[in-house]
Amino acid sequence: MERIGALMKMKPIAYLLFATLAISISGLTGVAFAAEGETTQSSGGDYKLLSAAIAFGVAAFGAGIGLGQVGAAGLAVISENPGLQSKVFIFVGMVESIAIYGIVMMFIILGQ
Repeated sequence: MERIGALMKMKPIAYLLFATLAISISGLTGVAFAAEGETTQSSGGDYKLLSAAIAFGVAAFGAGIGLGQVGAAGLAVISENPGLQSKVFIFVGMVESIAIYGIVMMFIILGQ
């Protein structure tokens, strides 16, 4: 019975993910305009924005997961031995630097 309850709880999440995916895919389709004279091809600006968003999004997602794990473990260590607080902050900063690298890569991609 617990499996059925867990499945029922997962359905709204699955619907939400499906709706988000459908909206994202519809946003990637091009809009057609009437050509006035000379036709030009896209300069790849759309792909730059998409790749910059993916670069930053994946880095921020990974940093968030890592920060959750390191933060929970760090709080446990600090509660047992408050003298290790500075070392915990160093580890938290190392995990947070992943998100900063993602921002830097985003600006490098957009600057090309």
